[in-house]
Amino acid sequence: MILDDARTLADKLRSSEEYQTYREAKARAYAKPSTAALLDEFNTLRMKVQAASVAGTPDAETMEKLQRLGELLQFDEAAAAYLMAEYRLNALISEIYKILAKAVDLDLGALEA
Repeated sequence: MILDDARTLADKLRSSEEYQTYREAKARAYAKPSTAALLDEFNTLRMKVQAASVAGTPDAETMEKLQRLGELLQFDEAAAAYLMAEYRLNALISEIYKILAKAVDLDLGALEA
């Protein structure tokens, strides 16, 4: 059954190098309260920017705050490693989604840009 295959894929993702690296990097980054707070703020701003973009109402001020905070986080080794690991895991999941969408001729439109 297809759901069994999905569960198998989920198990493979959990044991993947990308996920293991992400999990370890997240634990290191969130171990320091000040870094954790900055990462939480970064994620909040990122969600606001994405929501505004989807709604067609880009928010330049929030985008600028997000960029400045991202630059600041790059100076923290643990935070930078976490953000890079998160990016790699998201890229892997995105590729899986594209493969699945292509298999059923699903138009991803703007997601493929």
